[in-house]
Amino acid sequence: MAVLAVFIFAFFKNNRYPAAAIDRLSGAGDHTVTRMRNEATARLERYAGDAKAYVLKHAFNNRYCFLIDMKMSSGSRRFFVYDLKNDSVVKSGLVTHGSGINNLSDTMIFSNELGGNCSSPGKYKIGKPYHGKFGLAYKLYGLDKTNSNAFNRFVVLHSHSCVPDNEVAPQQICTSWGCPTVSPEFLNQLKTYIDRSDKPVLLWIFK
Repeated sequence: MAVLAVFIFAFFKNNRYPAAAIDRLSGAGDHTVTRMRNEATARLERYAGDAKAYVLKHAFNNRYCFLIDMKMSSGSRRFFVYDLKNDSVVKSGLVTHGSGINNLSDTMIFSNELGGNCSSPGKYKIGKPYHGKFGLAYKLYGLDKTNSNAFNRFVVLHSHSCVPDNEVAPQQICTSWGCPTVSPEFLNQLKTYIDRSDKPVLLWIFK
């Protein structure tokens, strides 16, 4: 994981890592920024390590996986294309979370219920592409109890023009009805990893 630590430090230093938005938090002191950086790094390391073991055991693509850190602001790049071989983030982008029903607060709500319009944490298998209401989309199959209804809820990976390419934190971006929705440009980048893989790609939403 030494390579990962160096890589993440470089992202922070060059204001390209999603948590660069942490530096723009009003009134955030040096200790707060450092703590939040360390927490984000630790989460990514932990889930990347678990993902590496999972893909090998379950015959997924063992070079790349997608990791989404829902503890981060939606205005920050929190969708990571992770290189499992080199322990590094190769791409990152913005991604929505579910709005929930009649949720008037800024608190994110997670649910696996049909019609809940919420994000569901857990591991997903990315399935076949198709063209739907929002253009290119990929079917998602929930692999855990926390997201087992994803397919029946029509939770898919797709793009929407409301998602910007660049960070807007501390502002939030649009929400979805539970789909991990990205910008059209970022989906085009993700498409390369998905379509070229002869094994399913793992997507993992964590909080």
